[in-house]
Amino acid sequence: MPKITFIEYNGTQHVVEEAAGRSLMQAALDNLVPGIVADCGGSCSCATCHAYIDPTWIPQVPPADATELSMLECVLDPEENSRLTCQVKITPEMDGLLVRLPKSQF
Repeated sequence: MPKITFIEYNGTQHVVEEAAGRSLMQAALDNLVPGIVADCGGSCSCATCHAYIDPTWIPQVPPADATELSMLECVLDPEENSRLTCQVKITPEMDGLLVRLPKSQF
C-alpha cells in the first residue's frame, strides 16, 4: 500500500498507508490526521478537505476537473498546487506523496 505523508501547518507529520483507489481525504480521516474536516463526506461540495500537493509530486497526481476547480475558488489561501483531497484517488505511483495541510479550512 502506498505511504502518504500529511504535514500539518505546524510541521507535524503523519505517515499513513492506504490502499490504491481510496481518496487522500479518506486516508486522512481513517488515520485521524488533523486538519481535514471533510464536511460533505467526499462529494466535492464543501472544500473543507483542501490541501497542497508537494510541487515535486504534481506530475503523478491527475489534474483537477472543472467541478473541483470551481470548489477550489472557495478555499482560504489557494495556491497552484491546491487540491481537494476528496478528489485525489491514491495510485501505487503515489507511494511517498507529500501533502501539506492549510492553517485553516474556514
